Amino acid sequence: MRLLDHVTTLKGVGPKKAEALSRLGIRTLEDLVLFFPRTYEDRSSVTDIDQLRTGDKCLVKGRVIRKYVNRYGRKQRLVLKVKDHTGGIEVVFFNASYIAKAVQEGEEYLFYGQVSENRAHLQMIHPSFEKDDGRRGLVPVYPLTKGISQNEIRKLQMQVRDLYDEAEDILPEALREKGRLCPMDYALRNIHFASDVKSLQEARYRFIYDELLVMQTGLFAVRKNIRENRNGIAFEAKGAEKEYVASLPYELTGAQKRAVAEISADLESTKVMNRLIQGDVGSGKTAVAEVAMYKAVKSGYQAVMMAPTEILAKQHYEGMSASFAAHGIKVGLLTGSLGAAARREVLEGLRDGSIQILVGTHAVIQPDVQFHDLGLVITDEQHRFGVDQRTLLKDKGTNPNVLVMTATPIPRTLAVVLYGDLDVSVIDELPPGRQKIDTKCVSSKARPGVYDFVEDQLRDGGQAYVVTPLIEESEAVEARSAEEVAEELTERFDSYNVALIHGAMKQKEKDDIMERFVNGQIDILVATVVIEVGINVPNASVMVIENAERFGLAQLHQLRGRVGRGSRKSYCVLIMGSSSEIAKKRGEIMEQSNDGFFIAEEDLKLRGPGEIFGTRQHGLPDLNIADLAKHLKILDHAKATALDIVKEDPGLDSEKYSVLRRRVVKLFGEEFILNL
Repeated sequence: MRLLDHVTTLKGVGPKKAEALSRLGIRTLEDLVLFFPRTYEDRSSVTDIDQLRTGDKCLVKGRVIRKYVNRYGRKQRLVLKVKDHTGGIEVVFFNASYIAKAVQEGEEYLFYGQVSENRAHLQMIHPSFEKDDGRRGLVPVYPLTKGISQNEIRKLQMQVRDLYDEAEDILPEALREKGRLCPMDYALRNIHFASDVKSLQEARYRFIYDELLVMQTGLFAVRKNIRENRNGIAFEAKGAEKEYVASLPYELTGAQKRAVAEISADLESTKVMNRLIQGDVGSGKTAVAEVAMYKAVKSGYQAVMMAPTEILAKQHYEGMSASFAAHGIKVGLLTGSLGAAARREVLEGLRDGSIQILVGTHAVIQPDVQFHDLGLVITDEQHRFGVDQRTLLKDKGTNPNVLVMTATPIPRTLAVVLYGDLDVSVIDELPPGRQKIDTKCVSSKARPGVYDFVEDQLRDGGQAYVVTPLIEESEAVEARSAEEVAEELTERFDSYNVALIHGAMKQKEKDDIMERFVNGQIDILVATVVIEVGINVPNASVMVIENAERFGLAQLHQLRGRVGRGSRKSYCVLIMGSSSEIAKKRGEIMEQSNDGFFIAEEDLKLRGPGEIFGTRQHGLPDLNIADLAKHLKILDHAKATALDIVKEDPGLDSEKYSVLRRRVVKLFGEEFILNL
């Protein structure tokens, strides 16, 4: 067997097992070797049954003195009566006829699981079990998928143990020793079959470091290549940004001025700009983007902005048309709902250059959309677009300058990781006059009072959002659904217009509802998180969020940002369906702060990065063992090594970095090759 052999070379792996393994990302023996446990169970010692306590996770050794099957509601229940020399315990399995066949009365087994109590009897429900082969210690627990059990994964790992010596190290020995990292074969043995806690810690450190190193090396290599090897378009209209800013009817904030200066410096250089504007809801990112667009047009180039929804694209179009009209700049709009004749007119204007700025949805990346001379590409709410979509937009020009915008605050500790291939401009200051949104956290018992408050706002001419975590009722989740709430509110507010919007609707239907809400034809909009990003409804003054404990802090902040966008004093009410400590903590943070960056940092502490955002959405590869919240110190070490490697060998072309390059390509996919 060799590391690059397919998993079907293993004993017991046929087409069905291979298909199940592929769902876990395991296709070759190397994939299996590098498939790490998610946790470990300490089975180093057997606990006597009379020493068991409710809530303990323990290893028990006992003889099955009786087994029987009965019904428990709609479930079939297998009960094993297990005894050791000190006492007895009930072991229960639901709907597990295969276990009834596997376990024999009179035989002795090891059972590992959590101890519970039922009618004064100790129980273990669905423990893992096996015959005692005399081995004790830390037992790996792997991520699973349908068709693969823990024991099967462990047995497969046993089959490939002899290949650990074959595994190539991604680092030359000198760098490994400099980082005080254990050798690869030692790390593999102890990540899968740890002899003790210390050996396991050394192995885990090694693979966490490796994973972060591979990620950072890829990001730095792409960034260095973009900066140094691609000739961009140098915009020659020096001072155009000052001219446009002077024409605005308001003063830019210090943070906006700083972002404008950073963008202008990029645009005037011969290097391709790749910059992110990261700013809280209402911080004025669009005004900064307009400055960049003005500079592009005054330098003889076209600019395009892609937005995630049609209604947001229309809002940008209307705002920019008004802003640029005084400067004689023509703005076009391209969306999926545009009629054939209007679409032909826009396409012609782009080709002949008479349309200097285009605003649109995904429609702007269609093959027949051709620009006369595209110099600046902007994506709004960039995390809503995949890497392929952003690449298609860039390819509409020849190395155009790129600006991406997001209103999703990313913790500063993670920004450099998430956007390793981008320069980051942070707008961390709100324009003067933006009112603080008053936030109140209440229990579900206070709902009638909340509705009275909403009615006061409606009487005063305001509008309201009511957000729920679910579209429809679910037996599996205890939370109020949008359909249930919409029905309740329609009855409660019978003299007002109540509408429902959710992600399962067709885009046109969603756009129509949002249009009516923007125009004031809808008083209360019941929604799921489909309204988290985008539209501007200055008249909306109250946001009610049902089951707020089911949302992350950053998401709650995004939802809250839908109100307070006009002159009206605005409010956010969080209705909590839970009184847990983490729910209380989230509520306190939301009541105390309107700072999206502070909230994102707190969210990171409470939940970790995996839950805050889908890493794939941000173009960041999935991490298997590293945790960006917990392993920041290891990240710093790995980052320093990655920088040194990329300075020495930007394309990872030398033989000593060939394994590292292969891992980087595997982690990032073909996108890495395209960018080198």
